[in-house]
Amino acid sequence: MSYALVWFKRDLRWQDHAALAQASKQGPVRCIYVIEPELWLQPDAALQHFEFVRESLQVLDAHLRTLGGCVEIHRGELPEVLTQIWQDAPFSGIYSHEETGNGFTYSRDLKVAAWCQAHGVVWHEFAQFGVVRRLKSRDQWQTAWEHHMSSPLENVESLRFWQLPRSEPFAMQAPSHLRHNPPHRQRGGRTLAANTLQSFLNARSIGYRGGISSPLSAPDVCSRLSVYLAWGCISMREVVQQTRAHMAQLPPKASRHRAGLSAFVSRLYWHCHFIQKLESEPAIEWRNMHRGYDGLREQEFNQEHFEALKGARTGWPMVDACVTMLRETGWLNFRMRAMLVSVAAYPLWLHWRPVGEWLATQFLDYEPGIHWSQLQMQSGTTGINTTRVYNPIKQAQDHDPQGRFVKHWLPYMREVPHTWLFEPWHMGRVEFARPLVDLAAATRESKHRLHARRQTAEVKAGKKAVIEKHASRKTMHTRNKPSTPPPDKQQLGFDF
Repeated sequence: MSYALVWFKRDLRWQDHAALAQASKQGPVRCIYVIEPELWLQPDAALQHFEFVRESLQVLDAHLRTLGGCVEIHRGELPEVLTQIWQDAPFSGIYSHEETGNGFTYSRDLKVAAWCQAHGVVWHEFAQFGVVRRLKSRDQWQTAWEHHMSSPLENVESLRFWQLPRSEPFAMQAPSHLRHNPPHRQRGGRTLAANTLQSFLNARSIGYRGGISSPLSAPDVCSRLSVYLAWGCISMREVVQQTRAHMAQLPPKASRHRAGLSAFVSRLYWHCHFIQKLESEPAIEWRNMHRGYDGLREQEFNQEHFEALKGARTGWPMVDACVTMLRETGWLNFRMRAMLVSVAAYPLWLHWRPVGEWLATQFLDYEPGIHWSQLQMQSGTTGINTTRVYNPIKQAQDHDPQGRFVKHWLPYMREVPHTWLFEPWHMGRVEFARPLVDLAAATRESKHRLHARRQTAEVKAGKKAVIEKHASRKTMHTRNKPSTPPPDKQQLGFDF
């Protein structure tokens, strides 16, 4: 008897799982996850990503076992694994979600498509987010996003499995070369994702507006769903629909609560908007979105500055505290992420690609589409966004005025008098050396160089094409929320 092969990737759930739901309508299913050695050799992979996937799969496997099935863990490159499964027992089709991933997954999917064609197998792919594959025009995108988010959830009504699960317990071993697994990171799994959503909707979202910028309040008032969305423990559609339903039930006086949830929905929209950029142009992972900025920073990369940034040794306390928090937790709120990229791109004049590879390993919620689009936007290489430069001293004064965040993550700062808290080198003590560069002078010079490039005929001529391919077309209107300016008119963030 034939069966449908359900291939899990970054969609580690059982609710609103279109591939599993559609496959179950065809007959018996066989669920697999493949540990791809080459995928985990990519420079954006980290041990924390693997462990989060392992935890999420363990929860998924436990649920499927209650229904009489399991998730089979295979190891190898996809064409070889599919051949092995096919030779063991041919399947009627492959069911999976679309993935807007890194360059490796893009190439791998081409190989899977070629394998399917060679073996006469139909590969059924389903949208994971509000991202449109082979989008002809950005004019069509907003309508498609709303249609996807408003469509009924695709939950499994009944499941029949191709074979009974093996008796041995679930297990998967991390590749030995992987490094970096923060001790205080979020843990994986559908159950935690659902609980996190409920705690946000019911209480934490009240402080969302006004609380997401400060690294002190953000860990609580942000939804903390970004990692569960990135690895598919919960679907974007489920989050949007539950949020809208919760907003509709709020009493009229709950204006602050409603405003927080409304702002959250707008960021879910921008989440997909940015992933669409990578879907439409995969090359922005490794080359400038606007080619007129090629060569701006690439040939002047200062490795010593980069190592100091990664080691939390820039001399700017707010920057070093953020790097330390990221290293220990795998998470940082968006404004502080933007500040890190700004410091790297402007006063330190570092090209965004190596910085992005490092940050990808640090972010547990690494989502390639958002990540590379934001790296370029914050570095000024999109050609369509205003220059965004974050002063780390001012950010500390605005969002950590008492130094609580800095002192928590940098214990050596706890004895520094408040007067010198954000510029300790002015104390004249040997342990507080001046920052890597003079902030004002280096920032001024970097902005001058960027703006000089922006004024060239080549850059001006290429701007129109970038707008046509990637810019938002009009304001967005969602239920119970005001219109949201297009991305080139608004400071965007993803403080989920």
